[in-house]
Amino acid sequence: MPLRRPPTSLWWQLSVMVAVVVVVGGLLLWAGRRAVGPDEVDCSRLKCVSLTFDDGPSPFTDRLLRVLADGDAKATFFLIGNKVQADPGAARRIANAGMEIGTHTWEHPNMTTIPVADISDQLAKGKEAITAATGRIPTLFRPAGGLSNDAVRTEAGRQGLAQILWDVIPFDWINDDNTAATTYMLKTQIKPGSVILLHDTYSSTVDLVYQFLPVLIANGYHMVTVGHLLGSRDPGTSYGGRENGPRVDAIKDIDPSRIPTLPATPSPKPAPNIPITDIPNQGAGGPPA
Repeated sequence: MPLRRPPTSLWWQLSVMVAVVVVVGGLLLWAGRRAVGPDEVDCSRLKCVSLTFDDGPSPFTDRLLRVLADGDAKATFFLIGNKVQADPGAARRIANAGMEIGTHTWEHPNMTTIPVADISDQLAKGKEAITAATGRIPTLFRPAGGLSNDAVRTEAGRQGLAQILWDVIPFDWINDDNTAATTYMLKTQIKPGSVILLHDTYSSTVDLVYQFLPVLIANGYHMVTVGHLLGSRDPGTSYGGRENGPRVDAIKDIDPSRIPTLPATPSPKPAPNIPITDIPNQGAGGPPA
């Protein structure tokens, strides 16, 4: 026996009910996305990592901000003070994008080999440049290369700064456009709670983030700021270390079709750390990171 079509009125009612379910479902999904955004996610229950970017601002900062926004990701930028002074607008754009900003000192020297008398100015001038550009006083700092000592941490505490190092170092500045090597390090080292060291001075690092965010998202990770991940840090304290922790292999691959294709443009050379420091025996920017 052929199936009978429901009466027109019933058919209309069913159509309306289906439409309502679809709309409500969409609203719930949207609300759920809002409820677990990078500023609200509970990192004690869900998987979170913090992407951190050193050495900026740079010519690649704005593209990086767009990539992060498209991935619903927040990050922490450790900016070099003399670069911020030269380009305060870039620092403001980072802050206005909802990112966290810490100081990477005034001119990126090795903080353990400069005269002790210069430690204060390196921290204070970097902090002041960021405050002047953004209206926000940084409470976090990262020494160049992660190189620090008791004198540095004591002065940082006096200036209201907590030191943040890292748990994952994928060597993006060494690998540069060999993003497969950097990706391998990320996939084998990242775990919930990782603070990841990257750099804001390589076009290839922006490419890496563009293609790796979908992998992190597919693995259930939320990208948050250091402050959100670690909570309030006491001035003078230090978090993390200069080396990778034990290999964890916590990141699973996704289908290559889900990884966006890079634009067909050449990778510009890294932006130098300028101006060159005037501290004796300190090169332009000191050690990497």
